[in-house]
Amino acid sequence: MNSAVTLRRELHRHPELSGCEQETAARIARYLEPLAPDKVVGGLGGTGCAFVFGRDGNGPTVMLRCELDALPIQETGTSGWRSENDGIAHQCGHDGHMAILAAVAEELANRRPQNGRVVLLFQPAEETGAGARQVVADPAYAAIRPDLVFGLHNVPGRPLGQVIIREGTFCCASRGMRIQLQGRPAHAAQPETGLSPAVALTRILHSFAGVSGSLAASDELMFVTIVGVRMGGANFGVAPGDADIFVTLRAETDAGMQRMVAHCEQAVYEEAGDAGVRVTIAYEDVFDATVNTPPAVDVIRRALRGSVEDAAEPFRWSEDFGCFTQLGNGAFFGLGAGVDMPDLHNEDYDFPDALIERGKEVFMKIVDESLRNPGND
Repeated sequence: MNSAVTLRRELHRHPELSGCEQETAARIARYLEPLAPDKVVGGLGGTGCAFVFGRDGNGPTVMLRCELDALPIQETGTSGWRSENDGIAHQCGHDGHMAILAAVAEELANRRPQNGRVVLLFQPAEETGAGARQVVADPAYAAIRPDLVFGLHNVPGRPLGQVIIREGTFCCASRGMRIQLQGRPAHAAQPETGLSPAVALTRILHSFAGVSGSLAASDELMFVTIVGVRMGGANFGVAPGDADIFVTLRAETDAGMQRMVAHCEQAVYEEAGDAGVRVTIAYEDVFDATVNTPPAVDVIRRALRGSVEDAAEPFRWSEDFGCFTQLGNGAFFGLGAGVDMPDLHNEDYDFPDALIERGKEVFMKIVDESLRNPGND
């Protein structure tokens, strides 16, 4: 594991943002080149890369996926491998996920699959929700499209190495909603001569508060988070004429997300119309729900002989892994990162090196079970 740990720390020192992971992909390619993969696909979905072990096209194709990108966060840790790129850091653990797949590659190079193929996918731009869509839309993806696909994410707050699974939704759907309100500015001494968006802004925020209660089906997880509001500033002579609202919509299912989008858009247009202000709505960071298929979850259960923890409800955070399970059987699972760990996206988070070996072992058991008994009929 020393080489994989060294790789992880090197990746941590040199993080790159979504869509800009050229050097990260190059580091991975240099690391895997001596392992002589049977096929290499570069430039996949942009900066992505895939490495294939095994040549038997008659057997199942099993894909393991990790992420290349880092986050726009200033790291505060003091380790010797602290990020050297100002304002960018691997505060989600994608450096560790890549190291796990690199360790899997070393194992596969020593005992190549004789029945089927294993594809190791290093995917770009997960943090923006764009990467998986770009990968599956790439014409080169057809040659490595899997029968089964698996991915993992480290989960701080859970015992180190604990495997967490769930059939159905594992991670929620989410999207960022940007609302722009435009009225007409005026002198602060004569606000009546302008058209303020303040009333519409206030009523829109109030309407979002009751979304989950009015829309959720049974116990479905569904809510709106206000992440930003802007109107005017410290210019006391001007009554502002425009405003921006930034919210995150989150739902357990894609159907629930569509209901919430329709509900919120209707509320925005109604309140803006009543106030006489113009409105524009746009969406960013769109993630579908990550839905695990029962056959793939069964593979994990068999591979680990039932030593897994079942999640009672979906994780609230989002993942673009759902793009893969929309096309076929697959499962995303959690891997405990330690009880006393800083949480994901915290400025002092750092992936635990001890988890690399455990992640490799879990993935290899899943690979062996998948090639022996795919269970994907």
